Amino acid sequence: MKTLFFLSIFCITCILPASSQCLDDQKSLLLGLRNSLIFNLSASKKLVHWNHNIDCCNWDGVECDVFGHVISLQLDREMISGGIENSEYLFNLSYLEKLNLASNKFNKIQIPKGISNLANLTHLNLSCAGFAGQVPHEVLRLKKLASLDLSAFVCSHLFSPFLFQLYLENPNLKMLVQNLKELKELYLDAVAISAQGNDWCHAISSSLPDLRILSLRSCHLSGPIVSSLLELPSLSVLLLDHNDLASAVPDFSANFSGLTTLSLASCSLLGSFPEKVFEMLSLQNLDLSDNMLLSGTLPNFPQNGSLRTMVLRGTNFSGSLPDSISNLSMLSNLDLSSCSFIGLIPSTIGNLTELTYLDISSNNFNGSIPLFRLSKKLTYIDASHNSLTGNIPSSLFALPSLTILWLSDNEFHGQVQELSNLSSSLLEELDVRYNHLEGPIPKFFSELEQLKMLLLSSNKFKGTVQLEMFKNPHLDTLDLSHNDLFVQSTDSDSSLLMLPNVITLILASCKLQRFPSLHRQPRLFELDLSSNQLKGEIPNWIWEIGNGSLGHLNLSNNLLHGFQKPYKFPSLYVLDLHSNQLLGELPIPPLSSYYVDYSYNYFTNSVPDDIGRFLCRAHFFFASNNNLTGEIPPSICSAYALHVLDLSANALTGGIPPCLPYNISRFGVLSLGRNNLSGTIPDTFSVNCNLQTLDLSKNVLTGKIPRSLGNCASIELLNIGNNRIEDTFPCLLMKTSLRVLILRSNKLYGDLQCLEAIQEWLNLQIIDISTNNFSGGISFLSFSKWRGMISANNNKQSKYNHLRFDFFELNGRYYQDAVTVSLKGLEMELKKILIIFTSIDFSNNKFHGEIPYSIGDLKSLYGLNLSHNELTGSIPTSIGNLTQLGFLDLSVNKLTGKIPVELASLTFISFLNLSYNRLFGEIPEGPQFRTFLPASFEGNLGLYGCPVDTSCNKKASGVSPPGFQTEEVHLKKEIDWDYVSAALGFAVAFGSTVWLTLHCKRWREMFFGKVDQIYLKFFPRR
Repeated sequence: MKTLFFLSIFCITCILPASSQCLDDQKSLLLGLRNSLIFNLSASKKLVHWNHNIDCCNWDGVECDVFGHVISLQLDREMISGGIENSEYLFNLSYLEKLNLASNKFNKIQIPKGISNLANLTHLNLSCAGFAGQVPHEVLRLKKLASLDLSAFVCSHLFSPFLFQLYLENPNLKMLVQNLKELKELYLDAVAISAQGNDWCHAISSSLPDLRILSLRSCHLSGPIVSSLLELPSLSVLLLDHNDLASAVPDFSANFSGLTTLSLASCSLLGSFPEKVFEMLSLQNLDLSDNMLLSGTLPNFPQNGSLRTMVLRGTNFSGSLPDSISNLSMLSNLDLSSCSFIGLIPSTIGNLTELTYLDISSNNFNGSIPLFRLSKKLTYIDASHNSLTGNIPSSLFALPSLTILWLSDNEFHGQVQELSNLSSSLLEELDVRYNHLEGPIPKFFSELEQLKMLLLSSNKFKGTVQLEMFKNPHLDTLDLSHNDLFVQSTDSDSSLLMLPNVITLILASCKLQRFPSLHRQPRLFELDLSSNQLKGEIPNWIWEIGNGSLGHLNLSNNLLHGFQKPYKFPSLYVLDLHSNQLLGELPIPPLSSYYVDYSYNYFTNSVPDDIGRFLCRAHFFFASNNNLTGEIPPSICSAYALHVLDLSANALTGGIPPCLPYNISRFGVLSLGRNNLSGTIPDTFSVNCNLQTLDLSKNVLTGKIPRSLGNCASIELLNIGNNRIEDTFPCLLMKTSLRVLILRSNKLYGDLQCLEAIQEWLNLQIIDISTNNFSGGISFLSFSKWRGMISANNNKQSKYNHLRFDFFELNGRYYQDAVTVSLKGLEMELKKILIIFTSIDFSNNKFHGEIPYSIGDLKSLYGLNLSHNELTGSIPTSIGNLTQLGFLDLSVNKLTGKIPVELASLTFISFLNLSYNRLFGEIPEGPQFRTFLPASFEGNLGLYGCPVDTSCNKKASGVSPPGFQTEEVHLKKEIDWDYVSAALGFAVAFGSTVWLTLHCKRWREMFFGKVDQIYLKFFPRR
């Protein structure tokens, strides 16, 4: 027995040293690997510390077995960029069981084929490492793999997650899982798989019976989710976010007794979500966010539910919150924002003691916020965008751990009550914007010692506010804008700082009549004093705030007229002075500026010659609607970073610099309209053109439409109207993404034959080619190809309701497209081009032939103007399908036949002009037709009825319309010689008229013209 004991001690003594001593060949391989890898020494936390004087089993990221073989290599986040492709060192570590190269920066290389030498691997993590291309067959030889992670979905902190995307085609997903049957964890996020639901569901369920974790986010998968996927009894985590499954959700509760996490965000899910899933006792995390067509209601939750996270944001869930939500005692994250919930927030929600995040914004909740009396760990409440009413309960401010409270976009009323013991509150963020809160600003706000952000804008707060009241030591953001407040500050030169830690101060629309005393603010970076009543000069001390650290200044929409001298701009990133009364020369912008807006002022003289040098970093330069003269300086071409350049509505002359469209390939918006520019449009648009908006309208430009404009495939708005361009229809734009095309009032000519072939204009919503010399027939046009006018839903791809250009993220700033259209005979400027606004204007040309019947397919069309052409045939009855039509002008053509009765059903039409055609018959009756004046129908000799016939209201009493008298004749027994004389005179005159009409062309044309005028005088309103 003693022998056995000592033998055991001897074995342990022999083994223990070996477990901590690296074998020489293993150390040699590791050192060779380190020396061959290309990595960032300053960012490395492991490789940089490998030292041959230290046992390699003790190196960071290295693990050995008891025999000194390297079995684990964790080299994630080492910023490795190369040296691994054919590494004889790495792929000779044949004992490796775990290899982690995640979050490195391999530059689009394929996964090395030498990886097949590592046959003992059980865990392989190559996620977010920068590998690209086809996953090689060699991966299929790693038969012992239990965990494989090739995902790129979570590496956006390093670079775009889709920049270096892997894909599975040959081998495909089916081949992969059939060879790696030991897999228990499979992560393929952002690997392009592109498989149908029947294929990928069956492949995984039939090959991986022991799978516990399946993550296939953003894999281009399609639905449906078939029942075979439910045949994975061990599955605990299922992540399928950001795929286009477009299917209903199966009842996962039936088979997945151990499911803990289910995430199906942004999957285009349909139908009703199974309530039983919420009742699964194992389920801890559920994310169904951003599935707009997914509906459902919340069930009565069972006791002791295990849910910790429930995210239903952006779905169509509805109904009320059940009282039983308090049964989810472990719930820490509840996001029900942007749904359709209604009713009261149950008071039992206050019993969720683990709740740390609550977002119930953008719903239809009403009533008051319940008391969170036991929620000691509650740190975040978002109850914005609801219909909450009543007073804000004081109990909210008694929560000891509450750090963020958002109550914006509700209908609270009354005053915020002053509370006691607030100095001990941990409230850090308070956002009650966009409500109906009223009364004075409560004094207790200044007693919230931990408060960092106070956002009170867009309410009904009133009274006078002294900025000095906000003494909160940690306050860094204060927004009092858009209330009924009169904000003031003292003029004292006290050494005490007014807002010592404030970084962002927003006082827009606060009735300021003078600049507040902000001379010595040490940290102020963003200052917004817009939409006030500031007059006079901009004080020069404002540029010295924070010792020149001011980075964002907005003084727009005031009454300022100049700059106090001397002045020097600090390193501003945003300078917004638009809509003032500023005079003099255009100020040189700061070299650091990203955004400069000088528009809607009275700046004069020419644009500075060296302006481009000062815009070297600018993305946005806006100087429209001033009085600038002279030429556009060529130096502006050196502002390579510009996304938006708007010099419109000035008095600029000369030509467009040829370098402008060529040099600045980043341009998204170039607006030079409403000037006096001459010459031709430079044919120098770059092959890398990114233009989205080009507005050169209302100048005196000549020549042709540049052919290189066809390089701008992403152009959405092209406006060259009101110039002197002489060319044919711009067929070169066939491959573009046009939404708005304005060619009005030029000298364009020819037919529209190529327009029939243009199918790429799927989102076209406004086309105006009026007042040109276009000719030819239009009957061949197939309007049904313009899907942007067929259904308003096709134009809702944007999350906004109007056309805009988001040039970069900067406090929500963007360029808003505008355009002038002709409606009801008047030019109207659309400051916002609504996505749903659609119109066609082919007027004042020489088009002939019939109006295509397919015009009736454009069911979201608002305006149609085909007037002043030579169109023939009848008015298509299909126009009656245009239920959104508000404007129709077919006047001055040669249209014949009757007015279709279908037009009377157009209930939204407010302007109609069918005058000067050859229409006849009775005008259809309808509620809208009765509102039109006779001028809408004049010049059509055969029309009768309302509104041209004043006796139409007597029609029911037997009065016949003019020109269509009944055969009933009332004879007189006596001869009235006065009538006989008149008849003889009429016969002579009539005979002479007929003879001249038949034998004299000039007389014939003059006669019929006069007849039209006389007829209209006789029957203008009958």
